[in-house]
Amino acid sequence: MLSAALEKTKKTRIMYQASLNYRQLKKYLKSLLDRGLVKCHDDCFYLITWKGKIFLQTYTDYLKRCRRIGDEMKEVRKDRLLLENMCFGNEHNPKRMESKKEVLV
Repeated sequence: MLSAALEKTKKTRIMYQASLNYRQLKKYLKSLLDRGLVKCHDDCFYLITWKGKIFLQTYTDYLKRCRRIGDEMKEVRKDRLLLENMCFGNEHNPKRMESKKEVLV
């Protein structure tokens, strides 16, 4: 909704860009207005405020960090599984253990 209001815009455009129905739009728009993230101009146009722009930028940065951390966590899990398999994975397969012993000797 905040992105849709970067330029003066009407409720209908915000509703379509945010994929909301009219009831949801009214509820969320009231919340944004009450918190000072959006302001109303000429009783029909809405525009993001400075506070709204800061919120939107902070939220965008937050999402980027979450994705980056999520990707990093996937790599950590893969490394953990690899290490666990290297340490413990052969205990349940004696034939693989024997072949590993031959390689080590």
